[in-house]
Amino acid sequence: MTVHLHWFLPTGGDGRTLVDRHAYTDGGIKRSRITPVTGVRAPDIEYLAQIAKAAEQLGFEAVLTPTGTWCEDAWLTTAALAQHTERLKFLVAFRPGVISPVLAAQMAATYQRITRGRLLLNVVTGGDSTEQRRFGDHLDHDRRYARTSEFLSVVRGVWRGRPYDFDGEHYQVEGGLTALPPDPLPEIFFGGSSAAAGPVAADHADVYLTWGEPPAQVKQKIDWIRGLAEERGRTVRFGIRLHTISRDASREAWATADRLLGDLDAETIAAAQQALGKSESVGQQRMLALHGGSRADLEISPNLWAGVGLVRGGAGTALVGSHAEVADRIEEYHDLGIEHFVLSGYPHLEEAYWFGEGVTPELAARGLLPRIPASPLLGVPAANGRPASAPGGAPLLVGGGR
Repeated sequence: MTVHLHWFLPTGGDGRTLVDRHAYTDGGIKRSRITPVTGVRAPDIEYLAQIAKAAEQLGFEAVLTPTGTWCEDAWLTTAALAQHTERLKFLVAFRPGVISPVLAAQMAATYQRITRGRLLLNVVTGGDSTEQRRFGDHLDHDRRYARTSEFLSVVRGVWRGRPYDFDGEHYQVEGGLTALPPDPLPEIFFGGSSAAAGPVAADHADVYLTWGEPPAQVKQKIDWIRGLAEERGRTVRFGIRLHTISRDASREAWATADRLLGDLDAETIAAAQQALGKSESVGQQRMLALHGGSRADLEISPNLWAGVGLVRGGAGTALVGSHAEVADRIEEYHDLGIEHFVLSGYPHLEEAYWFGEGVTPELAARGLLPRIPASPLLGVPAANGRPASAPGGAPLLVGGGR
């Protein structure tokens, strides 16, 4: 079983710090326009296209595009970026509670045709009632998961290409139809750590996605979902969402982590922890428990750093270390049953190159990747004392270089 590597599109903005990297620096609540902030890269199509093209060149299979108030719409953004790439897939996150399941099925079918099969779906039930209410959704946590289950039943039902009826608590559909079903059917990625989420994953998910907890906790989740799926006669694959800081030497990676931590003052951390503590998401509460709001002891497992979660909601841990050490950790998660690794880093353009040029060859050498992308320097003669590409398309890694 090889691994599938995916990257992330920062459609809310990007930057070199864990805070103030968003184009809407105050959340957009108090002003009517974007105010430039030093060092923030706006999520315009030109910058996002740079990241998408880099991800494709470096051998990432897909890019995750988030959903929510503070980022651009994932469907529209990725449809535009598909015109700037050739092979890259798009893992489009969306909330089922704010769109008709039949319309979503139709959108997915259209997307597959115009991109020639490059759509993956990340179904986000939502763990923040305040955010949900902004979109007109007033259901509580557990009822949102019940609705997600019905939503996915309808989507898969109308993808069969013949009229489909459904009579549930949240959806009633008569003769629902996707006249020309998507080909191939998009894989459905789904995450959730609550008791309400588990059965939904077992019934509907192709890939169950967890945030980056220590390996022992991840194994417990895998065993839980795998057991529920087996009871239903289904097989679910597994993925993990992590940040990365990978460098030629371990000390360089940890120095970068220390710099990111140094940018955070106590007031910023306290405010973020207060806001995140209100989340109804069980997964978010598990992320917060990894560090308890403290700067101390943030390496919660070898090369697994919880510093990101001091101020960032959602995925709050990063793999930090040398390229070989990061590959070790990926191999460790892979041995537990993780196939899909959805990765990111700050800034996303540069960190894609650090990982793609450093960790990807390590994983390929261990037989965890079917191939690595051909270097653009393949066949180019050496110049200015710099070596040409190594045979087989992998760039030659030189000590002290990238």
